[in-house]
Parts: sequence; structure tokens; C-alpha cells
Amino acid sequence: MLRAPYRHAFAAFLVLALTTACFPFQASRGGGQTDFEGPRVVDPADVAVVAGFTVEVVAEGLTFPTGVAFGDDGRAYVTESGYAYGEVFTTPRLVRIERDGSHTVVAEGDNPPWNGVDAWQGDLFVAEGGVLEGGRILRITPGGSVSVLAEGLPSQGDHHTNGPVVRDGFVYVGQGVVTNSAVVGLDSYGFGWLPRFPDLHDVPCEDVVLVGDSFETPDPLTDGDTTVRTGAFSPFGVAAEPQQVVRGSVPCSGAIMRVPVEGGELELVAWGFRNPFGLAFGPDDELYVTDNMYDDRGSRPVFGAGDLLWRVVPGWWYGWPDFHGDRPLTDADHYRPPRRPAPGFVLATHPNEPLQPAAVLAVHSSSNGFDFSRHAGFGFEGDAFVAQFGDMAPGVGKVLAPPGFRVVRVDVGTGVVQDFLVNRDGSGPASLHGSAGLERPVAARFDPEGTALYVVDFGVMLVTDEAPVPIPGTGVLWRVVRSEAP
Repeated sequence: MLRAPYRHAFAAFLVLALTTACFPFQASRGGGQTDFEGPRVVDPADVAVVAGFTVEVVAEGLTFPTGVAFGDDGRAYVTESGYAYGEVFTTPRLVRIERDGSHTVVAEGDNPPWNGVDAWQGDLFVAEGGVLEGGRILRITPGGSVSVLAEGLPSQGDHHTNGPVVRDGFVYVGQGVVTNSAVVGLDSYGFGWLPRFPDLHDVPCEDVVLVGDSFETPDPLTDGDTTVRTGAFSPFGVAAEPQQVVRGSVPCSGAIMRVPVEGGELELVAWGFRNPFGLAFGPDDELYVTDNMYDDRGSRPVFGAGDLLWRVVPGWWYGWPDFHGDRPLTDADHYRPPRRPAPGFVLATHPNEPLQPAAVLAVHSSSNGFDFSRHAGFGFEGDAFVAQFGDMAPGVGKVLAPPGFRVVRVDVGTGVVQDFLVNRDGSGPASLHGSAGLERPVAARFDPEGTALYVVDFGVMLVTDEAPVPIPGTGVLWRVVRSEAP
């Protein structure tokens, strides 16, 4: 019998199996592989929602919004990232959404991206991704005073400092890994950070022992036609040795960490994640996290790894870079990329047996910020509502139809995933269909009463063969409310 979190993915797996033979010969059809002519127009009528609910527009014209929280005054506060893939830099900002939908700037920064916000006792807490200077955790007063609670998080690579969520006097954040699957390669050059930080690499949270395999890659840092060999957890061009020990430290890559709300030393909560983006405490008072999984790119590509929703056990290792959930990447029948060998283990020993995830979400869906329903007036109490940013194909790997670009509802007890908020015109963003619905949902959060779900829509992001193309000023804050009794 299939384990519960995998049941809902079985039909998708069958489709994948039936199309594998012709997959290499078909063109990618990602949601961002389209054109866009602004300005963006939004219309709730173009968004389909589960019966009994209504969709509303709260605010438009945001630039790269990533998170929403609510102050003591009940108003929404939104983080604008200040950075987007494609090496587009703006100014990271915390803005207050006024009753009329206008934006009031509360605070600005200079170390983007700002990847989410939470509120506690009147203050706002921001995860600063720090693609240039390293990640930090910020505390911002309603008057705009900014203080640093922790710094030095390893966020200059592919993934950044995410979250946060505040609970019991601590700020919890997720820290993504530097690479796709522990090896620095050509894709790292494409992300823009390898020329800036040629010595950058992933840092484990505890000592690990390597198998010793290295991966040969053309060297984009030289003018000549040269190649280099790079090992896991090593800088570009540094080969691994059999039984090599890589020392762990905190802060580290692929981890959930926490710091007191007044500041202090970072503490490790759990590790072995790839990109733990969204954090939320569930009705069982346990911490849950969404984890963006491997891509089919770089020196150690991985095929067919759906994003995961984890229930977090403190102190545990969650499988990256050798497992997807509790399944080893050495499973060639599933994780072998077309016309490439299956990934082998890079760790000689594993800290513990990986756990089974609470749910498996769509491959390349980029399942990000989420929250739990907790009010009978909204319904679906105890279910998680997850915003799915959507694919970044073809750079992350080929897709035959756009995954994500929606909000899904997850029963964390069974692992069953169902659509909650989608575009009426079909899969993919509104820009793909020329409509006025959702583009890229990146976060979902209930208001303090729990009766309205707010959805942060990052805005239009096209994807070319060369790089992503994010469009400033196209972000939207949506709200979903009950129109009929549950």
C-alpha cells in the first residue's frame, strides 16, 4: 500500500512514467516561458476558488513582495524583496497597506532580499536574505527603527534566509543551501554569485564524511577551454577526497535556526533541508516547513523531486543532499535525469534515517509561504494553505505543463493535496493566458481573526533561456473570505 503522503502523487507519477520515453524530445512549456506587455491588470473574476469563498484585491503595484503579517492595528505589513532572480536589484522595504490599498513605507534596507515577515508584540520581524553581505534577522518597530538580532547566515548562493515565524520568545528562520545538490557548478555561475564569491560553498551543521566523488565541469571563470573537478561541500574547482571530513558549524546551510527576540546566539533546530522557505506552527503546536526540492541542473542534477512539507522534529537531519524525503536519490528509476546517470550519494554516512514528509507537492511548483486554518468561520480547520510560486523552467529542468501558480490546501494528517485558488484559464500564470488572475503566489497567511486568507503574489516573472526576467511593480496582495456559511 502506498504511504499516505505519496498517494496523491501517484497519478502524476503514472503520467510521468508514460511520457518518459518521449520526454527528451519535447520542448519545455513552463509558466514563465511567455511574453508580457504591461501594465498588469488584475481581476478577481479570473481567479477560481473553492465554492463558498470570494476573492478580493487588497493592494496592487507592489515590487517583488514576499510576505505579509499583521500589526497590532490590524493592518497588513508586506515585505518587498529588493532582489529577484535574474540579478535584478531594487530597494528592500517593509510597507504598510492602508485601508484604501495605498502603501506607506515603514522601513528600507540595503542587503536584499527581504524574504518574509512576522509580527509579535507590536514589532515586525524580517528574514533578510543578504545575497551580497550574508543573511540577517531584523526586528523593525512600527515607527521604522531597525535592529539586527543575528547576522552572518550563509545566504549569498542559490537560496537565502527565509521565514520567519515567532513563537515563545524566539524567531525561527529557514536558511537555504548555497547550491542545488551540494556541488558548485555552471548553474552557480548562471545564478550570478560564483564570480562574486568563487570560494563559496555549502556548510554542514555537523561534521560530515564524504564519499569522495568529484564532478567535472567547464570553468567559466577562465578564458581558456578548461575544466575543473569539484567535490561536495567544497569551493568551485576543489576536488573531494575519499573519507574527507567536512567540519560543521552554526550558522549553516539547509537548516532551521532560531534566535531570541531580543537577539543573541543562533541555535540549530534541525538541518538537512534544501530550501526551507515557509515556516508555520500547526494546530498541534508543532513546527512545519515547506522545502523547495532539487532541480534538474548543475553538476549533480536530480530529476522528478517534488517539493515537501515537513513536520519538524528538533535535532533531526532531513536528508539533503542524498535523499528526497525518505527516498534515496540513488533510486535510478525515479531520480535519474534523462540521458544522465542517477545521482550517487555524496555522504559516506548519514546522520540518521530520514523521516517521511507530511506531504509531497508538485515537482518544480516552488511551494513557499503557508499558514494553517484555525477558525470554524473559514473552515478546513487544521489544513495548511500553501502558496506555490510556480516553475522556473527551463533553467531548473524541463516541464511539459506549468506546475504551481496557485494556492493548495494540504491535509497534514493524510498528505492529500487539493487545489484551493487557481486561475480559471488553466495551469500557469495569468500572463501565460493573457488574463488578469494570479501570477506567482509566494506566501499565504490568515489575518489575526483567522477568517480571511491573504495571498502575496510576487508578480510577473518571465523565464528565458538566459535568465529570469522579473517585472517590478506587478505584485499584488489578494484576500480570500467566506461568502457562504461553512
